[in-house]
Amino acid sequence: MSLFRKRVRYNEANDASLVLASIGGDRDAFGEIVSRYQSLLCSLAYSSVGDVKHSEDIAQEAFVDAWRKLDTLAEPEKLKAWLCGILRFKVSRYRRREARHANTDSNGLDEQVSSEPHIDETLIKEQQQALLWQTLQQLPETYREPLILFYREQRSVEHVAAELDLTEATVKQRLSRGRKALHTAMIGFVEDTLVKSKPGASFTMAVLLAISSISAPKAKASVLSMGAAGSALKGASLLTLLASLSGVIGSLFSVKASLAQSRTANEKRHVVKIVALFFSLAIVYTLGMFTLKHLAIAQGNYGLLYTLAAQLLALLFALANLQAVAYMLSSQPQIRAQARLTNPDAFSSAYDRPHSKRREVKSRITLMGAPLYHFKLGVTELGERPAFAWLAGGDRAYGLLFAWGGLAVAPISVGIVAVGIISIGAVGFGLLVAGTVAIGLIGFGASAMAYKAYSSLSALGWESAFSGGFAVAKDAALAPIAHARSVNSEEAAELVNLAALNASYLWLLGLISFAVIVPAIWHAHTVRARLRDDSSQPSVRE
Repeated sequence: MSLFRKRVRYNEANDASLVLASIGGDRDAFGEIVSRYQSLLCSLAYSSVGDVKHSEDIAQEAFVDAWRKLDTLAEPEKLKAWLCGILRFKVSRYRRREARHANTDSNGLDEQVSSEPHIDETLIKEQQQALLWQTLQQLPETYREPLILFYREQRSVEHVAAELDLTEATVKQRLSRGRKALHTAMIGFVEDTLVKSKPGASFTMAVLLAISSISAPKAKASVLSMGAAGSALKGASLLTLLASLSGVIGSLFSVKASLAQSRTANEKRHVVKIVALFFSLAIVYTLGMFTLKHLAIAQGNYGLLYTLAAQLLALLFALANLQAVAYMLSSQPQIRAQARLTNPDAFSSAYDRPHSKRREVKSRITLMGAPLYHFKLGVTELGERPAFAWLAGGDRAYGLLFAWGGLAVAPISVGIVAVGIISIGAVGFGLLVAGTVAIGLIGFGASAMAYKAYSSLSALGWESAFSGGFAVAKDAALAPIAHARSVNSEEAAELVNLAALNASYLWLLGLISFAVIVPAIWHAHTVRARLRDDSSQPSVRE
């Protein structure tokens, strides 16, 4: 019964899902591919070679070859065209081989014609006679007799009429109707013969037996990622690139704002040091992941070991970012306090005065005791409280609705470290999380650790995990290197819920791009504008 249920699911699966499952080693999925396209391939082969047995042999070779090369199929949704291409190559090779044999045997054949019995010719004539009678016997005797006499004896209508004691008009009528009946019978015979020659379950079993001793093709990331993301990625290349670079773009604007606010060489060096720290962590993480992925694919026997190493690397990257943010938030106020002591003249503008209102944007209107918005623009000073409002932004930002900053905590949060219901960050924690490392209920990222985890490099899921690299889960995993109860199968695809991922993918990319880039641009622009105002009006008082 389980096999039957699996077959039912496979009947409903699309080609991309079947390819994905087959690459994972599921021969039943490949059996569905054979069953789905065997009639097409056998028919095309028969149309080219004109022999049922040879056509099925060629089609079987094509399916076996497809099993070996399935990991090279870059676009799984184009499976049918790919299979037909393999078949046409096999047909072409068969024809060339037959032509060579015909040329090789031509000299010897002339010598054998006079001395040996024409065995093949005799068999062919017998087959022709059998086919002729199967067709003629379907005609009524009143039409069959005139037709046979007319054509076999090659006599006139008058002769046939005389032999059958019929009038010439009757013979002409019966010959006309007999030809039409013969035409109809021949069409029916051909159609019936073609239907009966259609490959069935035995052909599928023959292919599965042929591939039983052939190992499954090694999964390639390009196949899996394209098979899984499929329709969602089409036409989204620009948005995908923008979302991928959003963290870098946002960081560049934040760096420009930080450098503009630095008043001493020591502060500038500290900003560069912090930026270099975060970028170094990202580079080490990315290079490490790609190296582990390459080694895992090249050395399949150690796949589990490399998978564990990838999850450990993702965890270390998350911890390192938490430590780096803590260092940034604690060191910047100390560097600023030291700079005020050693170089007080550098802080003469209204913007740089302690607790200056020029260094923040804050709503006077409150709701339930909290400002509608509060954005910190300047470098955090010792003893200064974090931004707090319904919409908050700063090095540390706590929002009742939205927060953006180095550390952002809110229902919707965006930051280097982001905590919330919906969070986006280098390290994100929440229910719906997107980030370099996403930790939560549903996680999207370069690495994801969640109940449902979707990632480009490594995914650690409780129920399911999908990744272009490593995937580990309790129930279902889709990835080149995957470990779960159900791996790279139709059941796994259902649990991962790729259809929902495809439907929401573009919206998610748009949300990431907007939430990361827009606040960074606004922050940098506002900081530079206020600094320009202060430099042109040095005597401004609050």
